Amino acid sequence: MVGALFLCTLFFAPLVQAIPAAATAPALILVGHDDGRARRGGLDRARGGHPRLPDRHHDPLTYSIANGLAFGIISHAILKLLRGRATLRDWLVYVLSALFIARFIYLA
Repeated sequence: MVGALFLCTLFFAPLVQAIPAAATAPALILVGHDDGRARRGGLDRARGGHPRLPDRHHDPLTYSIANGLAFGIISHAILKLLRGRATLRDWLVYVLSALFIARFIYLA
């Protein structure tokens, strides 16, 4: 089924490639749309801040959902460290943050 759907995309690929990259910004804004969660919880959430705020701002600015998620994970780790709520249980968040930071330094 997946192969058949990928085969169908061959016909639509030239049409999609004709769309400029700047036209994807509205879609990225909708992906990062707040839908009220940040307003209800605010920045003072007991869980260490709201990392989705920088995430939803970096999606349209970098034209990449992956970069927006990377900034969200990095800011989540930084907020937890700054608020003193870092635990050993969150080790994967810190490893991912370090890898994303290394990736951004490497690509710079």
